[in-house]
Amino acid sequence: MGVQELLLAAGAAIAGVLVGILGYRSVLGSKQRDAAGLIATARAEADRLSASAKAEADKAKAASLVEGKMEALKLREEVERDMARRREEVERVERRLEDRDRTLTRRTEEVDKQAKAVAAEQGAVSQKALAIDGRLREIDALVHEQRTRLERVAGLSVEEARREFFQRVEDEARSQAAAIGRDIKEQAKKNAEREAKRIIAMSIQRVAAEHTAETTVAAVALSSDELKGRIIGREGRNIRAFEMATGVDLIIDDTPDTVIVSCFDPIRREVGRRALDALITDGRIHPGRIEEIVKKVQKDLEEQLVELGEQAAYETGIHGLHPEMIKLIGRMRYRTSYGQNIYEHSKEVAWIAGMMAAELHLDVQLAKRGGLLHDIGKVLTHDNEGTHVQLGVEVATKYREQPGVINCIAAHHDDVPHESAESVLVQAADAISGSRPGARREAFETYVKRLTELEEIATSFQGVDKVNAIQAGREVRVIVVPEKVDDAKAQELAEAIAKRIEGELQYPGQIRVTVIRETRASGVAK
Repeated sequence: MGVQELLLAAGAAIAGVLVGILGYRSVLGSKQRDAAGLIATARAEADRLSASAKAEADKAKAASLVEGKMEALKLREEVERDMARRREEVERVERRLEDRDRTLTRRTEEVDKQAKAVAAEQGAVSQKALAIDGRLREIDALVHEQRTRLERVAGLSVEEARREFFQRVEDEARSQAAAIGRDIKEQAKKNAEREAKRIIAMSIQRVAAEHTAETTVAAVALSSDELKGRIIGREGRNIRAFEMATGVDLIIDDTPDTVIVSCFDPIRREVGRRALDALITDGRIHPGRIEEIVKKVQKDLEEQLVELGEQAAYETGIHGLHPEMIKLIGRMRYRTSYGQNIYEHSKEVAWIAGMMAAELHLDVQLAKRGGLLHDIGKVLTHDNEGTHVQLGVEVATKYREQPGVINCIAAHHDDVPHESAESVLVQAADAISGSRPGARREAFETYVKRLTELEEIATSFQGVDKVNAIQAGREVRVIVVPEKVDDAKAQELAEAIAKRIEGELQYPGQIRVTVIRETRASGVAK
């Protein structure tokens, strides 16, 4: 390409650029004119809006001024009303204060008048007091003079006369109290004894229980004396194994065809007796078999104890007993007291107490339950410390017996006060069951000792002439000297002897104390 062509091309390019620049400027000038028009329009609108806003502001300002003036007027009126009300209140308080001031002034005047009157009365009273003091001194002098004359005439001092007077009053009061007490007791006995005898007799007649005496030994019969050697075993190994497994003592002596099982625990003694019977029947007597038989017998006996407890509860109509309580009731079958079986005794007490409660319209179930469980602690005395009453209360509380039953257990020996009539019935039923003929057995030495102590206690009282214990020690008849013991003191003496017996002796049932006073007068006709 030549220079000319290049120049032409460059010129064309420059011309194109110039044309473009001119076109852009023309477009830019058009946009500038449009923008200026928009700006002018916006300024005009802004001026209009500013004028409108100013007008609105002026209107609002004027309205606010009017509203403020109205509010100021309202506040002023309220302040004026409040001021008026306060002025009225102040005036009312002032009037009240003036009235109170006038009242206080009037009362002050009245008090002054009363004070003057009281002062005048005090002066008069003082004068009267002086006159009275003088009169009292005169009276004291006269009394002293009269007392001196009386002592000289009577030969007694004032203290001696006072003691003699009080002694006479005391003797008369004692005599009257004893007479009233006898009348009350006789009147109560007329009705109470008759009804009590009827209820007790009826209850006893309806109960037919057997009473068997058990000791600490049990006899096991043998078919021949040859079995004794087998029971003893080689070098005594069988008898040692048996005694160790059962906890009993086997007594094998010259008694023909008999072996004695001895143990203070009736449960272990029964286990030993049954195990020995089973071994004799089985014929295989050796240490291994002995342990097997003893375990089987113990298991069978535990089951039987539960059955015995359930049977006692069924026979007495008692429900809801704890399983452990039922087992303890069954254990009573192998526990005795004074030779009386506790199992049969407890059932009998439950029956008698229930019958008496029914006659008296009391809680029969409570009386029966308390009667059945009243001696439950006796089956625990071998393994635990404490009296059977304490142990019975503890076990009944442990197995959540009702409070009435616990009180029957605790109060049947008067260790605690009775809280219900049913508790008293349980105690009475216990005494009836224990004191009926054949119920209990005493050793001869103990029986003689108790009768001797009864007579010694009664003889130790002043005025007693003779003492006789009758009805197997259930009644003491005391014959007194009539010159030393009058009718009033006879009743006091009977109660004093009874209290002393209660405090010093232990005995089943109850003991009646009868004081006999006899005065004989004789004359001879000539």
